[in-house]
Amino acid sequence: MGRNIRKRRSPLTVKVIAASAAVALGGGGLLYAQMNASAHESNNSAQNYTKAASATVATISCPDVGQKLTNVPAKAKMGVAAELANLDKQITEAYSRLASTRQAQANDANFVQNAITGPLKEKRAATIDRIRIDITRVGGQFDSSLAQLAACTTQAANQTTAGQGNNNGGQNNNGGQNNNNGGQNNNGQASASAAPSASASTPVDVGAGGQAGNGPSAADFVDITKVANNVQGKPAKTGQASTGTFTTRCGTNQNKNHNTDNVIVAPGVTNGAHHEHDYVGNQKVNAFSTNDSLLAAPSSCQNQSDLSSYYWPVVREQDGSQEFDANADGGGKEGNVGKIITPVQAQIKYVGSPASKVVAMPQFLRIITGDAKTTTNGLANANAHWSCTGFENKVQLTEQYPICPKGSQVVRTFAFQSCWDGVNIDSANHRTHVAFADPASGVCPNGFKAIPQLTMRLVYNLAQPSIVNGQVKNAYAVDGFPEQLHKAATDHDDFISVTKNNLAATIANCVNTGRKCQ
Repeated sequence: MGRNIRKRRSPLTVKVIAASAAVALGGGGLLYAQMNASAHESNNSAQNYTKAASATVATISCPDVGQKLTNVPAKAKMGVAAELANLDKQITEAYSRLASTRQAQANDANFVQNAITGPLKEKRAATIDRIRIDITRVGGQFDSSLAQLAACTTQAANQTTAGQGNNNGGQNNNGGQNNNNGGQNNNGQASASAAPSASASTPVDVGAGGQAGNGPSAADFVDITKVANNVQGKPAKTGQASTGTFTTRCGTNQNKNHNTDNVIVAPGVTNGAHHEHDYVGNQKVNAFSTNDSLLAAPSSCQNQSDLSSYYWPVVREQDGSQEFDANADGGGKEGNVGKIITPVQAQIKYVGSPASKVVAMPQFLRIITGDAKTTTNGLANANAHWSCTGFENKVQLTEQYPICPKGSQVVRTFAFQSCWDGVNIDSANHRTHVAFADPASGVCPNGFKAIPQLTMRLVYNLAQPSIVNGQVKNAYAVDGFPEQLHKAATDHDDFISVTKNNLAATIANCVNTGRKCQ
């Protein structure tokens, strides 16, 4: 999922950061450690390390205006989209300035407020007011409390999501979802003892690091063998349960179909996602796709009646490689660097409800699961599941990437929302038309109908990361926005249901009758 519609972002200036020796400001003042110009070290030709560059202020945290706009009149959508793009551009520029002025921040405790967050608030206030005008001009209602979302804050490294949960390490195996229209139970993360230990002289929970200076950091990884089991049981099946499955085989994006658009959240905007996606299924998806063009496109699926679009942010090994997009928007210009790793397996399966029969998915239904902005939004909409082969039924992580034992592969899974409001194929914030079933009973919220639940399992062969003296060797991470610091919890997945020859009804019938189909 991309951030709501964005215009072109300015190139990152993180790589030119070169704040020198640590400076302490007064008793209890801010402490800044040395920043590395490239944020990447090579101790020898075989060992690549990401720099554990520490700074008290790690990133910019701004309220997400787009998620609060749940009812935008059709006539106002284009104008509102343009203003949301302005808001996102402003955040990017502020983050870039934050990252490039570490020495000034160390010298002046008021620099961030005076030079970054203060001016940013003024720009955002003016933009939000233009959104109000766009909506009210066509007779819509604008919630005046949205004006309070203009103010942004800075976020310290130890305030970001990585390693900040409780001891049970993640989510249960039904996705950990609750029934609050896209929210989720957050059962925490790996225990503190499983993460690298901090010391006064070598802080390890940093908000920077990484090949591009914007993550991941050492604290974003955990040895999965040291995490307590946290996978909970699934809801008990009732007599009305739909127990079948339908598997569609669409490949792994071995043909390298990538782009940085996102037609769900940013239609008509080139580079609207600001990070690379893998695409399987429909092969002609970009910012300018329409329902008609999706129906006319070829598919990578073996079942050619499945024209659905399945797409997710790429995973990269930050090994110093310069990918095809190293100097491009959405790639290196926006902090997404390193070698793109194609999954070795991509299983796409529709499953039933433990509580009821399902109805067929409507044509062109759009679903986004997870949140690309959890580092600053919090975990309310997080739906990341990271594990390793051999551990999937025991440990699922949300807030950290797993370090798998030798011979084990990284596994990334998604369990999409399985309840639909019965009317809308999308919503203004791309969330409220679908919901998660209750994790204990599997029952959909009032007014919602159970649909076949889309599940995806991606398996990767990745070099094994390790933590040495607060640095992470062989770091990997999902693509994302630079201010989100490439945290594991920002993982997300996108889907547009497009079928021919009555396939949607076939899937529902297969699930309802308890068969295993493909």
